[in-house]
Amino acid sequence: MRPRIAVIDDDEKITALLRRSLAFEGYEVMTASDGSEGLKLIGQKPADLVILDVMMPKMDGWEVCRRLREAGIVSPILLLTAKDEVSDRVRGLDLGADDYLVKPFALEELMARVRALLRRRSDRTEEGGQFRYEDLVMDVDGREIMRGERRIELTAKEFDLLHLFLQNPKRVLSRDLIMERIWGYDYSGESNVLEVYVAMLRQKLEENGEKRLIQTVRGAGYVLKGDS
Repeated sequence: MRPRIAVIDDDEKITALLRRSLAFEGYEVMTASDGSEGLKLIGQKPADLVILDVMMPKMDGWEVCRRLREAGIVSPILLLTAKDEVSDRVRGLDLGADDYLVKPFALEELMARVRALLRRRSDRTEEGGQFRYEDLVMDVDGREIMRGERRIELTAKEFDLLHLFLQNPKRVLSRDLIMERIWGYDYSGESNVLEVYVAMLRQKLEENGEKRLIQTVRGAGYVLKGDS
């Protein structure tokens, strides 16, 4: 079965370009010109991946992303944004988006990101079980995280990142390894998407003043371990 991709963008030229290009690559494509229409479309025909413009009339991409995640839809979301501000990227990631691309973009890069997101989705293991490190517990089947008696809500990508750390406690994971395992390809050297995610994950894990478990190893990467 061909992967189904939903393109939600009010720019007719971009929508037409993506419809042709994605169809040429063998994907099934459905399009919507605003956020409300996009939500209705995905509700009727689930998408394997969503390409979502941020700046749209009636309902912007932030709200669409929030509603999709609140509805329990875990399909990868690729945001298209006209701004490369850190605050915009953080907002999208915090709402549950998996990736972002700044307009104007190269079609080849968008296609590479689409392939990577779909590959990560298909490669995601369905292994169950429970992981524990000190007072941090992950129930993979229930998609539940506990820090002591406190339940922690994570986005899909944050869950995947923490899962990787819990699978490799006390092992220093390089930036390249994490990017490959979680995002499926290398971002440009100027991108700080991993740093943003680590910061958000730390904030949630340490919200009640708990000690830090995800440590930075300068020049090497990150490691899950208690304070030295």
